[in-house]
Amino acid sequence: MMSPSDDTAARQLSGEPSLALGRRANRSNRPGSRGIAEIDRQIVPLLNRTTQELRLAWRQLYRTGPPAGLSRDLLIRALAHQLQERAQGGAGAALQRRLRSLATEFEKGSASFTSGVVLKAGARLVRQWRGHTHTVMVGENGFEYEGRRYRSLTVIAERITGTQWSGPRFFGLTRRARGPLPAEPTR
Repeated sequence: MMSPSDDTAARQLSGEPSLALGRRANRSNRPGSRGIAEIDRQIVPLLNRTTQELRLAWRQLYRTGPPAGLSRDLLIRALAHQLQERAQGGAGAALQRRLRSLATEFEKGSASFTSGVVLKAGARLVRQWRGHTHTVMVGENGFEYEGRRYRSLTVIAERITGTQWSGPRFFGLTRRARGPLPAEPTR
């Protein structure tokens, strides 16, 4: 039987998921390779299972049926991910909290999400505006631009552009909302 890494090219050409992680095809020489090899031995047979068998495996791993209409390829990928997560651990507690927080904001219909960017003292923010490069230094209690101290990036953005701007948006620290918010119902 071929190892999962030897058969990667054949799976890619056939449209099946690739199980190789990164450029290093031979994972058995790395530390902790016994665990990885065991996971590979559990994942490789998924490729030869029928869709019904994959759905049964889903029920055993997730304790619920798979979503309706999930393709065979996604069933295999999700099962492989769950096997890897159980063997090697999943997302840390901080990431799980952040994801729950973002999901809650999304469900509430929030217009934008905080980027989570934390600026450290000494960092430089650089923005090109109308042919000129503008550099802002991040300080302990504010920002420095052209030798003057400012409490907010918004004031600096307004000074550069001559119009009202969100400073964090101007310097690329936040993203613009993807679309308009739904209209609020009238009563």
